[in-house]
Amino acid sequence: MRTMFRGAAALATAATAVVALSGAAQARPADTWDGCPSGAVCIYGENVDPSANPHPTQVFWSYGAHNLSNQYGWHWVTNNQTGGATASLCKAYNGGNCDFVMQPQWRYRVDLTPVNSITLNRP
Repeated sequence: MRTMFRGAAALATAATAVVALSGAAQARPADTWDGCPSGAVCIYGENVDPSANPHPTQVFWSYGAHNLSNQYGWHWVTNNQTGGATASLCKAYNGGNCDFVMQPQWRYRVDLTPVNSITLNRP
């Protein structure tokens, strides 16, 4: 599996600075990936390496907004959705003020402190 990292230079706005110093890793084929089932978006525990501890703390399956609570610090978030579905990180609850789109079949290391919801978006 090839791994790619995108630095702060890849992010153009301050709004997306949430992930400015994070990494992004290209995903594998559509199957369970480090405990994240195919078709789902998964959040892993704070500072947990999903490759070493493949047990997500939250798994989202349905399209639409999902509010987060008590999610602080750096987490890996995997978009293991299929069919080109994206996910967005949002600063407001109920899917408001979304400023970062997570591509399908990618994993991102994200500071979830300013994130209050995540949306799963239809392709």
